[in-house]
Amino acid sequence: INKIINDGGCVILMSHLGRPEGRMEKYSLKPVLTVLEKHLGKKVLFADDCLGESAVKMSAELKPGEVLLLENVRFYPEEEGKPILPETATDEEKKAAKAELKAKQKELARKLAGYAEVYVNDAFGTAHRAHGTTAVIADCYPEDRRMFGFLINSELAAMDKVLNNAQHPFTAIMGGAKVSDKIMLIENLLNRVDNLIIGGGMTYTFIKAKGGKIGKSLCEEDKLDLALKIIEKAKEKGVKLYLPADSLNAEKFENDANTNITAVDAVPDGWLGLDIAEETIREFSAVIGNSKTILWNGPMGVFEMEKFSKGTTAIAKAIAEATARGAFSLIGGGDSVAAINKNNLAEKVSYVSTGGGAMLEYMEGKKLPGITAIRGD
Repeated sequence: INKIINDGGCVILMSHLGRPEGRMEKYSLKPVLTVLEKHLGKKVLFADDCLGESAVKMSAELKPGEVLLLENVRFYPEEEGKPILPETATDEEKKAAKAELKAKQKELARKLAGYAEVYVNDAFGTAHRAHGTTAVIADCYPEDRRMFGFLINSELAAMDKVLNNAQHPFTAIMGGAKVSDKIMLIENLLNRVDNLIIGGGMTYTFIKAKGGKIGKSLCEEDKLDLALKIIEKAKEKGVKLYLPADSLNAEKFENDANTNITAVDAVPDGWLGLDIAEETIREFSAVIGNSKTILWNGPMGVFEMEKFSKGTTAIAKAIAEATARGAFSLIGGGDSVAAINKNNLAEKVSYVSTGGGAMLEYMEGKKLPGITAIRGD
Protein backbone atom coordinates (compact mmCIF):
# COMPACT_ATOMS: atom_id res chain seq x y z
CA ILE A 1 0.00 0.00 0.00
CA ASN A 2 2.79 2.39 0.96
CA LYS A 3 4.66 1.62 -2.27
CA ILE A 4 1.63 2.53 -4.38
CA ILE A 5 1.01 5.72 -2.39
CA ASN A 6 4.69 6.71 -2.55
CA ASP A 7 4.72 6.09 -6.31
CA GLY A 8 1.84 8.54 -6.73
CA GLY A 9 -1.04 6.08 -7.02
CA CYS A 10 -4.25 5.71 -5.06
CA VAL A 11 -5.39 2.41 -3.52
CA ILE A 12 -8.70 0.57 -3.30
CA LEU A 13 -8.62 -2.32 -0.83
CA MET A 14 -10.83 -5.41 -1.13
CA SER A 15 -10.98 -8.10 1.53
CA HIS A 16 -13.25 -10.55 3.31
CA LEU A 17 -13.99 -11.48 6.90
CA GLY A 18 -15.52 -14.74 8.05
CA ARG A 19 -18.17 -16.64 6.12
CA PRO A 20 -21.21 -14.37 6.24
CA GLU A 21 -24.55 -15.41 4.76
CA GLY A 22 -25.50 -12.17 3.10
CA ARG A 23 -24.91 -8.88 4.90
CA MET A 24 -24.08 -9.45 8.60
CA GLU A 25 -22.91 -6.53 10.71
CA LYS A 26 -20.57 -8.64 12.86
CA TYR A 27 -18.54 -9.38 9.73
CA SER A 28 -18.16 -5.73 8.72
CA LEU A 29 -14.65 -4.57 7.86
CA LYS A 30 -15.30 -1.22 9.57
CA PRO A 31 -13.22 -2.11 12.68
CA VAL A 32 -10.22 -2.63 10.37
CA LEU A 33 -10.21 1.09 9.51
CA THR A 34 -8.61 2.29 12.74
CA VAL A 35 -5.83 -0.32 12.53
CA LEU A 36 -5.16 0.51 8.88
CA GLU A 37 -5.06 4.23 9.65
CA LYS A 38 -2.61 3.63 12.47
CA HIS A 39 -0.26 1.63 10.23
CA LEU A 40 -0.50 3.97 7.25
CA GLY A 41 -0.47 7.16 9.30
CA LYS A 42 -3.34 8.61 7.28
CA LYS A 43 -7.12 8.72 7.00
CA VAL A 44 -8.65 5.76 5.15
CA LEU A 45 -11.98 6.17 3.36
CA PHE A 46 -14.68 3.50 3.68
CA ALA A 47 -17.41 2.39 1.26
CA ASP A 48 -20.12 0.52 3.18
CA ASP A 49 -21.14 -1.63 0.19
CA CYS A 50 -18.44 -2.87 -2.19
CA LEU A 51 -20.82 -2.67 -5.18
CA GLY A 52 -22.95 0.25 -3.99
CA GLU A 53 -23.21 3.71 -5.52
CA SER A 54 -20.94 5.15 -2.84
CA ALA A 55 -18.16 2.69 -3.78
CA VAL A 56 -18.46 3.59 -7.48
CA LYS A 57 -18.46 7.33 -6.70
CA MET A 58 -15.64 7.20 -4.12
CA SER A 59 -13.37 5.08 -6.31
CA ALA A 60 -13.94 7.42 -9.27
CA GLU A 61 -13.05 10.47 -7.15
CA LEU A 62 -9.97 9.02 -5.42
CA LYS A 63 -6.96 11.32 -5.54
CA PRO A 64 -3.29 10.25 -5.62
CA GLY A 65 -2.17 9.18 -2.16
CA GLU A 66 -5.70 8.32 -0.97
CA VAL A 67 -6.80 4.91 0.30
CA LEU A 68 -10.32 3.47 0.11
CA LEU A 69 -11.42 0.31 1.93
CA LEU A 70 -14.44 -1.53 0.50
CA GLU A 71 -16.88 -3.38 2.73
CA ASN A 72 -16.58 -7.19 3.03
CA VAL A 73 -16.76 -8.67 -0.50
CA ARG A 74 -18.29 -11.86 0.92
CA PHE A 75 -21.50 -9.97 1.74
CA TYR A 76 -22.24 -10.91 -1.89
CA PRO A 77 -22.64 -14.70 -2.24
CA GLU A 78 -21.29 -14.50 -5.81
CA GLU A 79 -17.82 -13.69 -4.41
CA GLU A 80 -17.44 -17.30 -3.23
CA GLY A 81 -19.87 -18.65 -5.81
CA LYS A 82 -21.79 -20.47 -3.06
CA PRO A 83 -25.56 -19.99 -3.16
CA ILE A 84 -27.45 -19.42 0.11
CA LEU A 85 -30.21 -22.03 -0.13
CA PRO A 86 -32.69 -23.63 2.28
CA GLU A 87 -31.65 -27.06 3.56
CA THR A 88 -34.57 -28.58 1.69
CA ALA A 89 -33.13 -27.57 -1.72
CA THR A 90 -32.88 -30.43 -4.21
CA ASP A 91 -29.70 -31.31 -6.10
CA GLU A 92 -31.22 -29.83 -9.26
CA GLU A 93 -32.01 -26.55 -7.48
CA LYS A 94 -28.48 -26.43 -6.05
CA LYS A 95 -26.97 -27.01 -9.49
CA ALA A 96 -29.11 -24.31 -11.12
CA ALA A 97 -28.38 -21.82 -8.33
CA LYS A 98 -24.66 -22.48 -8.59
CA ALA A 99 -24.63 -21.96 -12.37
CA GLU A 100 -26.55 -18.70 -11.96
CA LEU A 101 -24.12 -17.53 -9.28
CA LYS A 102 -21.09 -18.34 -11.44
CA ALA A 103 -22.46 -15.98 -14.10
CA LYS A 104 -23.07 -13.36 -11.42
CA GLN A 105 -19.52 -13.91 -10.14
CA LYS A 106 -18.13 -12.73 -13.48
CA GLU A 107 -20.40 -9.69 -13.29
CA LEU A 108 -19.19 -8.90 -9.73
CA ALA A 109 -15.57 -9.19 -10.90
CA ARG A 110 -16.27 -6.98 -13.93
CA LYS A 111 -17.89 -4.26 -11.79
CA LEU A 112 -15.09 -4.25 -9.23
CA ALA A 113 -12.45 -4.24 -11.98
CA GLY A 114 -14.08 -1.06 -13.29
CA TYR A 115 -12.90 0.80 -10.17
CA ALA A 116 -9.18 0.59 -10.94
CA GLU A 117 -6.59 0.32 -13.70
CA VAL A 118 -4.33 -2.23 -12.04
CA TYR A 119 -5.11 -5.40 -10.03
CA VAL A 120 -2.77 -6.53 -7.27
CA ASN A 121 -3.46 -9.79 -5.44
CA ASP A 122 -1.65 -10.14 -2.13
CA ALA A 123 -4.04 -12.52 -0.37
CA PHE A 124 -2.01 -15.72 -0.24
CA GLY A 125 -4.31 -17.25 2.39
CA THR A 126 -7.13 -17.42 -0.17
CA ALA A 127 -5.03 -18.15 -3.28
CA HIS A 128 -6.42 -21.70 -3.38
CA ARG A 129 -9.99 -20.41 -3.76
CA ALA A 130 -11.48 -19.63 -7.17
CA HIS A 131 -13.38 -16.60 -5.88
CA GLY A 132 -14.49 -13.44 -7.64
CA THR A 133 -11.84 -11.15 -6.17
CA THR A 134 -9.02 -13.72 -5.95
CA ALA A 135 -9.12 -15.31 -9.40
CA VAL A 136 -12.00 -14.32 -11.71
CA ILE A 137 -11.24 -10.58 -11.56
CA ALA A 138 -7.71 -11.08 -12.96
CA ASP A 139 -9.23 -11.93 -16.35
CA CYS A 140 -10.63 -8.39 -16.54
CA TYR A 141 -7.12 -6.95 -16.74
CA PRO A 142 -4.43 -7.18 -19.43
CA GLU A 143 -1.35 -9.18 -18.46
CA ASP A 144 0.79 -6.16 -17.60
CA ARG A 145 -1.94 -4.75 -15.36
CA ARG A 146 -2.39 -7.75 -13.05
CA MET A 147 0.26 -8.74 -10.55
CA PHE A 148 1.12 -10.12 -7.12
CA GLY A 149 1.92 -8.03 -4.07
CA PHE A 150 5.03 -8.42 -1.91
CA LEU A 151 3.51 -11.10 0.32
CA ILE A 152 2.48 -13.53 -2.41
CA ASN A 153 5.81 -13.02 -4.16
CA SER A 154 7.72 -13.89 -0.99
CA GLU A 155 5.45 -16.89 -0.27
CA LEU A 156 6.02 -18.27 -3.77
CA ALA A 157 9.77 -17.65 -3.58
CA ALA A 158 10.01 -19.57 -0.27
CA MET A 159 7.89 -22.50 -1.49
CA ASP A 160 9.58 -22.71 -4.89
CA LYS A 161 12.96 -22.72 -3.19
CA VAL A 162 11.94 -25.68 -1.03
CA LEU A 163 10.21 -27.58 -3.84
CA ASN A 164 12.61 -26.92 -6.70
CA ASN A 165 15.93 -25.60 -5.41
CA ALA A 166 16.41 -27.25 -2.04
CA GLN A 167 19.89 -27.72 -0.66
CA HIS A 168 20.48 -31.17 0.78
CA PRO A 169 20.05 -32.83 3.21
CA PHE A 170 16.39 -31.81 2.93
CA THR A 171 14.18 -32.75 5.90
CA ALA A 172 10.38 -32.53 5.99
CA ILE A 173 8.67 -32.69 9.39
CA MET A 174 5.03 -33.69 9.19
CA GLY A 175 2.82 -33.48 12.25
CA GLY A 176 -0.85 -33.06 13.00
CA ALA A 177 -3.66 -35.45 13.68
CA LYS A 178 -4.44 -37.22 10.42
CA VAL A 179 -2.49 -39.01 7.72
CA SER A 180 -5.41 -38.36 5.37
CA ASP A 181 -4.88 -34.57 5.62
CA LYS A 182 -1.22 -34.82 4.66
CA ILE A 183 -1.10 -37.80 2.30
CA MET A 184 -0.82 -35.79 -0.94
CA LEU A 185 1.85 -33.56 0.56
CA ILE A 186 3.82 -36.56 1.84
CA GLU A 187 3.62 -38.27 -1.57
CA ASN A 188 4.88 -35.16 -3.36
CA LEU A 189 7.69 -34.71 -0.83
CA LEU A 190 8.89 -38.33 -1.05
CA ASN A 191 10.27 -37.44 -4.49
CA ARG A 192 12.28 -34.57 -3.04
CA VAL A 193 13.37 -35.08 0.57
CA ASP A 194 16.22 -37.02 2.17
CA ASN A 195 14.51 -37.35 5.56
CA LEU A 196 10.83 -37.52 6.46
CA ILE A 197 9.97 -37.06 10.13
CA ILE A 198 6.47 -38.08 11.24
CA GLY A 199 5.03 -36.82 14.53
CA GLY A 200 1.75 -35.74 16.10
CA GLY A 201 -1.46 -37.75 16.16
CA MET A 202 -0.77 -39.41 12.80
CA THR A 203 2.17 -41.23 14.41
CA TYR A 204 -0.16 -43.79 15.95
CA THR A 205 -1.75 -44.80 12.64
CA PHE A 206 1.77 -45.69 11.44
CA ILE A 207 2.66 -47.48 14.69
CA LYS A 208 -0.53 -49.56 14.67
CA ALA A 209 0.03 -50.39 10.99
CA LYS A 210 3.44 -51.77 11.98
CA GLY A 211 1.85 -53.94 14.66
CA GLY A 212 2.54 -51.74 17.70
CA LYS A 213 0.25 -51.19 20.71
CA ILE A 214 -1.19 -47.68 20.80
CA GLY A 215 -3.79 -47.90 23.59
CA LYS A 216 -6.57 -45.37 23.03
CA SER A 217 -4.39 -43.07 20.88
CA LEU A 218 -5.82 -41.41 17.81
CA CYS A 219 -5.80 -43.79 14.84
CA GLU A 220 -7.33 -43.73 11.37
CA GLU A 221 -8.26 -47.40 11.09
CA ASP A 222 -9.06 -47.07 7.39
CA LYS A 223 -5.60 -45.64 6.66
CA LEU A 224 -3.41 -48.45 8.06
CA ASP A 225 -2.65 -49.82 4.58
CA LEU A 226 -1.85 -46.32 3.39
CA ALA A 227 0.63 -45.87 6.25
CA LEU A 228 2.39 -49.09 5.26
CA LYS A 229 2.48 -47.94 1.63
CA ILE A 230 4.16 -44.68 2.68
CA ILE A 231 6.77 -46.63 4.67
CA GLU A 232 7.36 -48.85 1.63
CA LYS A 233 7.55 -45.93 -0.79
CA ALA A 234 10.06 -44.10 1.41
CA LYS A 235 12.24 -47.23 1.38
CA GLU A 236 12.01 -47.52 -2.42
CA LYS A 237 13.00 -43.89 -2.91
CA GLY A 238 15.85 -44.01 -0.40
CA VAL A 239 14.15 -41.57 1.96
CA LYS A 240 14.90 -42.07 5.66
CA LEU A 241 11.58 -42.19 7.49
CA TYR A 242 11.73 -41.28 11.17
CA LEU A 243 8.89 -42.23 13.51
CA PRO A 244 8.94 -41.38 17.23
CA ALA A 245 10.74 -43.81 19.51
CA ASP A 246 8.88 -42.91 22.69
CA SER A 247 5.55 -41.41 23.60
CA LEU A 248 4.25 -39.18 26.40
CA ASN A 249 0.91 -40.75 27.30
CA ALA A 250 -2.06 -39.49 29.28
CA GLU A 251 -4.85 -41.31 31.08
CA LYS A 252 -7.39 -38.88 29.62
CA PHE A 253 -7.46 -36.02 27.10
CA GLU A 254 -6.88 -33.26 29.66
CA ASN A 255 -4.00 -31.02 30.65
CA ASP A 256 -3.99 -32.23 34.27
CA ALA A 257 -4.19 -35.94 33.36
CA ASN A 258 -1.81 -38.51 34.86
CA THR A 259 1.02 -39.22 32.43
CA ASN A 260 3.68 -41.82 31.71
CA ILE A 261 6.37 -42.33 29.08
CA THR A 262 6.65 -45.59 27.16
CA ALA A 263 8.07 -46.86 23.90
CA VAL A 264 5.84 -45.52 21.13
CA ASP A 265 4.66 -49.04 20.25
CA ALA A 266 3.86 -49.97 23.86
CA VAL A 267 1.21 -47.45 24.92
CA PRO A 268 -0.78 -49.06 27.78
CA ASP A 269 -4.43 -50.01 27.22
CA GLY A 270 -6.74 -47.11 27.97
CA TRP A 271 -3.97 -44.49 27.63
CA LEU A 272 -3.50 -41.96 24.82
CA GLY A 273 -0.22 -40.84 23.26
CA LEU A 274 -0.30 -37.03 23.25
CA ASP A 275 3.29 -35.92 22.61
CA ILE A 276 6.76 -37.12 21.68
CA ALA A 277 9.13 -37.73 24.61
CA GLU A 278 12.83 -37.18 25.37
CA GLU A 279 14.45 -39.86 23.20
CA THR A 280 12.44 -38.79 20.15
CA ILE A 281 13.19 -35.11 20.78
CA ARG A 282 16.91 -35.95 20.83
CA GLU A 283 16.75 -38.02 17.63
CA PHE A 284 14.56 -35.59 15.66
CA SER A 285 16.66 -32.60 16.79
CA ALA A 286 19.83 -34.32 15.56
CA VAL A 287 18.31 -34.97 12.11
CA ILE A 288 17.11 -31.35 11.91
CA GLY A 289 20.52 -30.12 13.03
CA ASN A 290 22.20 -31.86 10.08
CA SER A 291 19.77 -30.46 7.49
CA LYS A 292 20.29 -27.70 4.94
CA THR A 293 16.59 -27.35 4.00
CA ILE A 294 13.73 -27.83 6.48
CA LEU A 295 9.98 -27.85 5.88
CA TRP A 296 7.74 -28.07 8.95
CA ASN A 297 4.00 -28.58 8.82
CA GLY A 298 2.05 -29.72 11.90
CA PRO A 299 2.68 -30.09 15.64
CA MET A 300 4.34 -33.04 17.40
CA GLY A 301 1.64 -33.34 20.05
CA VAL A 302 -1.42 -31.66 21.56
CA PHE A 303 0.40 -28.36 21.52
CA GLU A 304 -2.53 -26.35 22.89
CA MET A 305 -2.23 -28.19 26.25
CA GLU A 306 0.83 -27.00 28.17
CA LYS A 307 1.71 -30.48 29.39
CA PHE A 308 1.85 -31.87 25.85
CA SER A 309 3.52 -28.92 24.08
CA LYS A 310 7.13 -29.78 24.93
CA GLY A 311 7.81 -31.84 21.79
CA THR A 312 6.49 -29.17 19.43
CA THR A 313 8.46 -26.44 21.24
CA ALA A 314 11.66 -28.52 21.10
CA ILE A 315 11.26 -29.02 17.33
CA ALA A 316 10.66 -25.28 16.86
CA LYS A 317 13.89 -24.53 18.75
CA ALA A 318 15.88 -27.16 16.83
CA ILE A 319 14.73 -25.60 13.54
CA ALA A 320 15.74 -22.12 14.74
CA GLU A 321 19.18 -23.44 15.72
CA ALA A 322 19.66 -25.16 12.35
CA THR A 323 18.62 -21.92 10.61
CA ALA A 324 21.23 -19.99 12.59
CA ARG A 325 23.80 -22.42 11.17
CA GLY A 326 22.74 -21.67 7.60
CA ALA A 327 19.77 -23.96 6.87
CA PHE A 328 16.73 -22.63 4.98
CA SER A 329 13.54 -23.27 6.99
CA LEU A 330 9.94 -22.89 5.87
CA ILE A 331 7.16 -23.14 8.47
CA GLY A 332 3.50 -23.59 7.49
CA GLY A 333 0.22 -24.67 9.07
CA GLY A 334 -1.58 -23.10 12.02
CA ASP A 335 -0.05 -24.97 14.96
CA SER A 336 3.52 -24.94 13.68
CA VAL A 337 3.27 -21.20 13.11
CA ALA A 338 1.69 -20.75 16.56
CA ALA A 339 4.57 -22.69 18.15
CA ILE A 340 7.14 -20.52 16.36
CA ASN A 341 5.34 -17.33 17.45
CA LYS A 342 4.74 -18.49 21.02
CA ASN A 343 8.48 -19.08 21.44
CA ASN A 344 9.39 -15.78 19.73
CA LEU A 345 11.24 -17.60 16.95
CA ALA A 346 9.60 -15.99 13.89
CA GLU A 347 12.73 -13.91 13.27
CA LYS A 348 14.94 -16.97 13.71
CA VAL A 349 13.53 -19.14 10.93
CA SER A 350 13.76 -18.34 7.21
CA TYR A 351 10.08 -18.04 6.34
CA VAL A 352 6.74 -18.36 8.16
CA SER A 353 3.88 -18.90 5.72
CA THR A 354 0.59 -17.05 6.16
CA GLY A 355 -1.44 -19.56 4.15
CA GLY A 356 -2.61 -22.80 5.77
CA GLY A 357 -4.69 -24.47 3.06
CA ALA A 358 -3.06 -22.49 0.26
CA MET A 359 0.44 -23.52 1.28
CA LEU A 360 -0.60 -27.15 1.67
CA GLU A 361 -2.15 -27.28 -1.80
CA TYR A 362 0.80 -25.54 -3.46
CA MET A 363 3.25 -27.92 -1.79
CA GLU A 364 1.10 -30.85 -2.92
CA GLY A 365 1.78 -29.74 -6.48
CA LYS A 366 -1.71 -28.39 -7.13
CA LYS A 367 -2.41 -25.31 -9.22
CA LEU A 368 -3.90 -22.49 -7.11
CA PRO A 369 -6.60 -20.46 -8.90
CA GLY A 370 -5.37 -17.15 -7.44
CA ILE A 371 -1.82 -17.83 -8.62
CA THR A 372 -2.69 -19.29 -12.03
CA ALA A 373 -5.01 -16.34 -12.77
CA ILE A 374 -1.98 -14.04 -12.76
CA ARG A 375 1.00 -16.25 -13.52
CA GLY A 376 -0.83 -18.24 -16.15
CA ASP A 377 0.92 -21.56 -15.49
